[in-house]
Amino acid sequence: MTEPWEEEERASSESMRKLKELWERPENQSCADCGAPDAKWASTNLGVFICTKCSSVHRNLGPEVSDVLSITTDTWTDSQVECMLAVEGNTAANAIFEAYPPRDIKKPAAHSTSFQRTEWIRRKYEEQEFLTPSLRLKSSKSSDYEANSAGSRTNSIARLPSGISRSSSKLSLSKTDVEELGQLKVTVRCGRNLVIRDYRSSDPYVRVSILQQMVQTKVIASNLNPVWNEEFLLSVPDLTPAHPVKLQVFDKDIMSTDDAMGEAEVDINPLVEAARMYEGVTMDGGRMRIGRWLSTRDNALTGDSSIWLCDGRITQEMTLKLQNVDSGELDVALEWIPSL
Repeated sequence: MTEPWEEEERASSESMRKLKELWERPENQSCADCGAPDAKWASTNLGVFICTKCSSVHRNLGPEVSDVLSITTDTWTDSQVECMLAVEGNTAANAIFEAYPPRDIKKPAAHSTSFQRTEWIRRKYEEQEFLTPSLRLKSSKSSDYEANSAGSRTNSIARLPSGISRSSSKLSLSKTDVEELGQLKVTVRCGRNLVIRDYRSSDPYVRVSILQQMVQTKVIASNLNPVWNEEFLLSVPDLTPAHPVKLQVFDKDIMSTDDAMGEAEVDINPLVEAARMYEGVTMDGGRMRIGRWLSTRDNALTGDSSIWLCDGRITQEMTLKLQNVDSGELDVALEWIPSL
Protein backbone atom coordinates (compact mmCIF):
# COMPACT_ATOMS: atom_id res chain seq x y z
CA MET A 1 0.00 0.00 0.00
CA THR A 2 1.29 3.49 -0.85
CA GLU A 3 1.92 5.71 2.17
CA PRO A 4 0.48 9.26 2.14
CA TRP A 5 3.94 10.86 2.08
CA GLU A 6 4.92 8.71 -0.88
CA GLU A 7 1.85 9.87 -2.78
CA GLU A 8 2.77 13.51 -2.11
CA GLU A 9 6.29 12.95 -3.40
CA ARG A 10 5.13 11.29 -6.60
CA ALA A 11 5.45 13.40 -9.74
CA SER A 12 2.21 14.61 -11.26
CA SER A 13 0.83 12.96 -14.37
CA GLU A 14 1.56 16.14 -16.31
CA SER A 15 5.22 16.05 -15.23
CA MET A 16 5.52 12.41 -16.25
CA ARG A 17 3.92 13.19 -19.61
CA LYS A 18 6.56 15.86 -20.24
CA LEU A 19 9.33 13.49 -19.16
CA LYS A 20 8.04 10.82 -21.55
CA GLU A 21 7.95 13.32 -24.41
CA LEU A 22 11.55 14.30 -23.68
CA TRP A 23 12.67 10.67 -23.46
CA GLU A 24 10.99 9.79 -26.76
CA ARG A 25 13.06 12.29 -28.72
CA PRO A 26 15.41 10.34 -31.04
CA GLU A 27 18.59 11.71 -29.44
CA ASN A 28 17.42 10.55 -26.00
CA GLN A 29 16.67 6.98 -27.06
CA SER A 30 20.42 6.28 -27.21
CA CYS A 31 22.77 6.34 -24.23
CA ALA A 32 24.48 9.68 -23.62
CA ASP A 33 27.72 7.91 -22.69
CA CYS A 34 28.12 4.98 -25.08
CA GLY A 35 25.44 5.45 -27.74
CA ALA A 36 23.77 2.11 -27.02
CA PRO A 37 20.08 1.98 -28.03
CA ASP A 38 17.24 1.57 -25.56
CA ALA A 39 18.33 4.11 -22.93
CA LYS A 40 15.78 3.35 -20.23
CA TRP A 41 17.62 4.97 -17.33
CA ALA A 42 18.33 8.57 -16.43
CA SER A 43 20.63 10.54 -14.18
CA THR A 44 18.17 12.93 -12.59
CA ASN A 45 20.73 15.53 -11.53
CA LEU A 46 22.92 15.39 -14.65
CA GLY A 47 19.93 15.39 -16.99
CA VAL A 48 21.09 12.54 -19.27
CA PHE A 49 19.42 9.35 -20.51
CA ILE A 50 21.64 6.26 -20.27
CA CYS A 51 21.67 2.52 -20.93
CA THR A 52 21.62 -0.29 -18.36
CA LYS A 53 25.39 -0.90 -18.44
CA CYS A 54 26.28 2.75 -18.03
CA SER A 55 23.65 3.19 -15.32
CA SER A 56 25.60 0.71 -13.17
CA VAL A 57 28.71 2.89 -13.45
CA HIS A 58 26.68 5.98 -12.60
CA ARG A 59 25.32 4.31 -9.46
CA ASN A 60 28.84 3.51 -8.32
CA LEU A 61 29.69 7.21 -8.43
CA GLY A 62 27.14 7.81 -5.68
CA PRO A 63 23.97 9.94 -5.72
CA GLU A 64 25.86 13.18 -5.07
CA VAL A 65 27.49 12.77 -8.49
CA SER A 66 24.74 10.89 -10.34
CA ASP A 67 21.29 10.01 -9.03
CA VAL A 68 19.95 7.21 -11.25
CA LEU A 69 16.30 6.26 -11.84
CA SER A 70 14.52 3.99 -14.29
CA ILE A 71 12.29 5.79 -16.76
CA THR A 72 9.73 3.01 -16.73
CA THR A 73 9.70 1.45 -13.25
CA ASP A 74 10.92 3.94 -10.63
CA THR A 75 8.90 6.62 -8.86
CA TRP A 76 9.87 10.17 -9.81
CA THR A 77 9.28 13.50 -8.07
CA ASP A 78 8.34 16.75 -9.77
CA SER A 79 11.73 18.27 -8.93
CA GLN A 80 13.57 15.37 -10.58
CA VAL A 81 11.48 15.78 -13.71
CA GLU A 82 12.08 19.55 -13.67
CA CYS A 83 15.82 18.96 -13.68
CA MET A 84 15.62 16.68 -16.70
CA LEU A 85 13.43 19.18 -18.56
CA ALA A 86 15.79 22.05 -17.73
CA VAL A 87 18.80 20.26 -19.22
CA GLU A 88 16.73 19.32 -22.32
CA GLY A 89 18.30 15.94 -22.98
CA ASN A 90 21.47 14.23 -24.16
CA THR A 91 22.43 16.58 -26.97
CA ALA A 92 22.36 19.67 -24.77
CA ALA A 93 24.06 17.90 -21.86
CA ASN A 94 26.86 16.47 -24.00
CA ALA A 95 27.47 19.86 -25.57
CA ILE A 96 28.68 20.83 -22.10
CA PHE A 97 30.00 17.62 -20.54
CA GLU A 98 31.79 16.45 -23.72
CA ALA A 99 32.77 19.80 -25.19
CA TYR A 100 36.52 19.13 -25.03
CA PRO A 101 37.34 15.43 -24.54
CA PRO A 102 41.09 14.73 -24.32
CA ARG A 103 42.96 12.77 -26.97
CA ASP A 104 44.10 10.06 -24.56
CA ILE A 105 40.68 8.45 -24.28
CA LYS A 106 37.92 7.46 -26.70
CA LYS A 107 34.23 7.62 -25.99
CA PRO A 108 32.95 4.10 -25.26
CA ALA A 109 30.65 2.27 -27.64
CA ALA A 110 27.80 -0.13 -26.94
CA HIS A 111 30.24 -3.08 -26.92
CA SER A 112 32.90 -1.42 -24.72
CA THR A 113 34.18 -3.06 -21.55
CA SER A 114 33.13 -2.07 -18.06
CA PHE A 115 36.60 -0.59 -17.47
CA GLN A 116 36.32 1.65 -20.54
CA ARG A 117 32.87 2.86 -19.50
CA THR A 118 33.99 3.54 -15.95
CA GLU A 119 37.05 5.55 -16.96
CA TRP A 120 35.05 7.69 -19.40
CA ILE A 121 32.08 8.29 -17.10
CA ARG A 122 34.21 9.14 -14.07
CA ARG A 123 36.31 11.59 -16.03
CA LYS A 124 33.24 13.06 -17.73
CA TYR A 125 31.05 13.64 -14.68
CA GLU A 126 33.00 13.14 -11.45
CA GLU A 127 36.27 14.77 -12.53
CA GLN A 128 34.48 17.01 -15.06
CA GLU A 129 37.50 17.00 -17.38
CA PHE A 130 35.67 17.52 -20.67
CA LEU A 131 33.66 20.61 -19.82
CA THR A 132 33.29 23.65 -22.00
CA PRO A 133 36.05 26.20 -21.17
CA SER A 134 33.78 28.53 -19.21
CA LEU A 135 32.98 25.65 -16.85
CA ARG A 136 36.52 24.32 -16.55
CA LEU A 137 37.45 24.26 -12.93
CA LYS A 138 40.65 26.29 -12.91
CA SER A 139 41.23 29.78 -11.69
CA SER A 140 41.00 32.60 -14.20
CA LYS A 141 43.18 35.49 -13.08
CA SER A 142 42.36 39.15 -13.57
CA SER A 143 45.09 39.41 -16.19
CA ASP A 144 43.50 36.56 -18.14
CA TYR A 145 40.17 38.34 -17.99
CA GLU A 146 41.57 41.60 -19.31
CA ALA A 147 43.51 39.85 -22.06
CA ASN A 148 40.41 38.01 -23.26
CA SER A 149 38.11 41.03 -23.17
CA ALA A 150 37.62 43.52 -25.96
CA GLY A 151 39.60 46.71 -25.50
CA SER A 152 36.61 49.05 -25.40
CA ARG A 153 34.86 46.81 -22.89
CA THR A 154 37.91 46.60 -20.62
CA ASN A 155 38.27 50.38 -20.56
CA SER A 156 34.63 50.88 -19.61
CA ILE A 157 34.81 48.24 -16.87
CA ALA A 158 37.40 50.27 -15.01
CA ARG A 159 34.80 52.96 -14.35
CA LEU A 160 32.09 50.74 -12.88
CA PRO A 161 30.54 52.79 -10.06
CA SER A 162 30.16 51.44 -6.55
CA GLY A 163 26.87 51.24 -4.70
CA ILE A 164 24.85 49.75 -7.55
CA SER A 165 21.19 49.41 -6.63
CA ARG A 166 19.95 45.90 -5.90
CA SER A 167 16.98 46.48 -8.18
CA SER A 168 19.09 47.70 -11.08
CA SER A 169 19.05 45.45 -14.14
CA LYS A 170 21.45 47.57 -16.20
CA LEU A 171 24.89 48.76 -15.13
CA SER A 172 26.34 51.98 -16.46
CA LEU A 173 29.95 51.36 -17.49
CA SER A 174 31.33 54.66 -18.72
CA LYS A 175 29.37 55.28 -21.93
CA THR A 176 28.37 51.64 -22.35
CA ASP A 177 25.32 50.00 -20.81
CA VAL A 178 25.87 46.42 -19.69
CA GLU A 179 23.00 44.26 -18.52
CA GLU A 180 23.18 42.82 -15.03
CA LEU A 181 23.65 39.05 -15.23
CA GLY A 182 22.72 38.47 -11.61
CA GLN A 183 23.76 39.21 -8.07
CA LEU A 184 26.26 37.50 -5.84
CA LYS A 185 25.74 37.16 -2.11
CA VAL A 186 29.17 36.96 -0.49
CA THR A 187 29.39 35.82 3.12
CA VAL A 188 32.72 36.50 4.81
CA ARG A 189 32.70 34.00 7.64
CA CYS A 190 36.02 33.98 9.45
CA GLY A 191 39.79 34.18 9.24
CA ARG A 192 42.44 31.90 10.69
CA ASN A 193 46.07 32.32 11.61
CA LEU A 194 46.27 35.84 10.20
CA VAL A 195 49.60 37.64 10.19
CA ILE A 196 50.63 40.05 12.96
CA ARG A 197 50.78 43.67 11.87
CA ASP A 198 50.74 45.47 15.23
CA TYR A 199 52.85 44.77 18.33
CA ARG A 200 51.36 41.37 19.15
CA SER A 201 48.23 41.10 17.06
CA SER A 202 46.22 42.81 14.31
CA ASP A 203 42.88 44.59 13.91
CA PRO A 204 41.64 42.89 10.74
CA TYR A 205 38.85 43.68 8.32
CA VAL A 206 38.07 42.32 4.85
CA ARG A 207 37.44 44.33 1.71
CA VAL A 208 35.35 42.56 -0.98
CA SER A 209 35.19 43.87 -4.54
CA ILE A 210 34.09 43.11 -8.09
CA LEU A 211 35.56 45.65 -10.49
CA GLN A 212 34.89 49.02 -8.79
CA GLN A 213 32.13 47.79 -6.48
CA MET A 214 33.58 47.56 -2.99
CA VAL A 215 32.24 46.67 0.46
CA GLN A 216 34.02 45.80 3.67
CA THR A 217 33.46 44.06 6.98
CA LYS A 218 33.68 45.58 10.41
CA VAL A 219 37.04 45.79 12.16
CA ILE A 220 37.69 43.18 14.85
CA ALA A 221 40.26 44.42 17.33
CA SER A 222 43.28 42.39 18.43
CA ASN A 223 42.31 39.09 16.84
CA LEU A 224 44.22 36.79 14.49
CA ASN A 225 41.26 34.38 14.20
CA PRO A 226 38.35 36.78 13.67
CA VAL A 227 34.74 35.77 13.04
CA TRP A 228 32.71 38.19 10.90
CA ASN A 229 29.74 36.27 9.44
CA GLU A 230 28.81 39.31 7.36
CA GLU A 231 26.82 39.16 4.10
CA PHE A 232 27.18 41.48 1.12
CA LEU A 233 25.33 41.70 -2.19
CA LEU A 234 27.28 42.60 -5.33
CA SER A 235 26.02 43.02 -8.88
CA VAL A 236 27.60 40.84 -11.57
CA PRO A 237 27.62 42.43 -15.04
CA ASP A 238 26.82 40.27 -18.06
CA LEU A 239 30.39 39.97 -19.32
CA THR A 240 32.30 36.89 -20.50
CA PRO A 241 34.26 35.71 -18.68
CA ALA A 242 32.84 36.93 -15.39
CA HIS A 243 35.24 39.10 -13.43
CA PRO A 244 36.68 37.51 -10.26
CA VAL A 245 35.78 38.53 -6.73
CA LYS A 246 38.75 40.03 -4.92
CA LEU A 247 39.13 39.73 -1.16
CA GLN A 248 41.74 41.82 0.66
CA VAL A 249 42.50 41.69 4.38
CA PHE A 250 43.83 44.79 6.13
CA ASP A 251 44.96 45.77 9.60
CA LYS A 252 43.20 48.93 10.73
CA ASP A 253 45.59 51.70 11.80
CA ILE A 254 44.50 54.98 13.32
CA MET A 255 47.69 56.96 12.82
CA SER A 256 48.89 55.56 9.49
CA THR A 257 47.84 53.74 6.33
CA ASP A 258 46.13 50.39 6.91
CA ASP A 259 48.56 47.48 6.55
CA ALA A 260 47.93 44.70 4.02
CA MET A 261 47.38 41.23 5.51
CA GLY A 262 46.98 39.23 2.31
CA GLU A 263 44.54 38.83 -0.53
CA ALA A 264 42.81 36.19 -2.65
CA GLU A 265 40.72 36.02 -5.82
CA VAL A 266 37.65 33.86 -6.44
CA ASP A 267 36.87 32.70 -9.97
CA ILE A 268 33.06 32.83 -10.17
CA ASN A 269 32.80 31.47 -13.74
CA PRO A 270 32.05 27.88 -12.63
CA LEU A 271 29.29 29.20 -10.36
CA VAL A 272 27.83 31.45 -13.07
CA GLU A 273 27.80 28.67 -15.68
CA ALA A 274 26.26 26.18 -13.25
CA ALA A 275 23.56 28.75 -12.47
CA ARG A 276 22.84 29.19 -16.17
CA MET A 277 22.59 25.45 -16.72
CA TYR A 278 20.28 24.83 -13.76
CA GLU A 279 18.21 28.02 -13.91
CA GLY A 280 14.69 27.40 -12.62
CA VAL A 281 15.49 23.92 -11.29
CA THR A 282 14.47 23.16 -7.69
CA MET A 283 15.38 20.31 -5.38
CA ASP A 284 13.05 19.27 -2.57
CA GLY A 285 14.45 17.53 0.48
CA GLY A 286 18.07 17.23 -0.58
CA ARG A 287 20.90 18.76 -2.51
CA MET A 288 23.03 17.82 -5.49
CA ARG A 289 26.47 18.85 -6.59
CA ILE A 290 26.33 20.60 -9.95
CA GLY A 291 29.92 21.75 -10.31
CA ARG A 292 33.32 22.16 -8.73
CA TRP A 293 36.18 24.63 -8.70
CA LEU A 294 39.36 22.60 -8.33
CA SER A 295 42.27 23.61 -6.14
CA THR A 296 45.40 24.22 -8.25
CA ARG A 297 48.72 26.02 -7.92
CA ASP A 298 47.16 28.89 -9.88
CA ASN A 299 44.45 29.73 -7.36
CA ALA A 300 44.04 30.37 -3.64
CA LEU A 301 41.87 27.36 -2.77
CA THR A 302 43.07 25.12 0.05
CA GLY A 303 40.84 22.32 -1.30
CA ASP A 304 38.28 21.69 -4.03
CA SER A 305 35.15 23.85 -3.77
CA SER A 306 31.83 22.21 -4.71
CA ILE A 307 28.83 24.04 -6.16
CA TRP A 308 25.48 22.85 -4.79
CA LEU A 309 21.83 23.10 -5.77
CA CYS A 310 19.48 22.91 -2.78
CA ASP A 311 15.88 24.14 -2.58
CA GLY A 312 16.39 26.22 -5.71
CA ARG A 313 19.48 27.96 -4.27
CA ILE A 314 22.90 27.64 -5.90
CA THR A 315 25.67 27.95 -3.34
CA GLN A 316 29.40 27.45 -2.97
CA GLU A 317 31.70 27.35 0.06
CA MET A 318 35.47 27.59 0.15
CA THR A 319 38.57 28.19 2.21
CA LEU A 320 41.13 30.53 0.66
CA LYS A 321 44.83 30.78 1.46
CA LEU A 322 45.81 34.43 1.58
CA GLN A 323 48.45 35.40 -0.95
CA ASN A 324 51.57 37.57 -0.51
CA VAL A 325 51.79 36.84 3.23
CA ASP A 326 53.35 34.09 5.34
CA SER A 327 50.07 32.78 6.77
CA GLY A 328 46.33 33.26 6.89
CA GLU A 329 43.11 31.74 5.55
CA LEU A 330 39.58 33.01 4.90
CA ASP A 331 36.33 31.03 4.94
CA VAL A 332 33.88 32.41 2.38
CA ALA A 333 30.45 31.36 1.07
CA LEU A 334 28.76 32.43 -2.18
CA GLU A 335 25.15 32.30 -3.33
CA TRP A 336 23.96 33.13 -6.84
CA ILE A 337 20.85 35.30 -7.11
CA PRO A 338 19.54 35.60 -10.70
CA SER A 339 18.19 38.89 -11.98
CA LEU A 340 14.42 39.16 -12.02
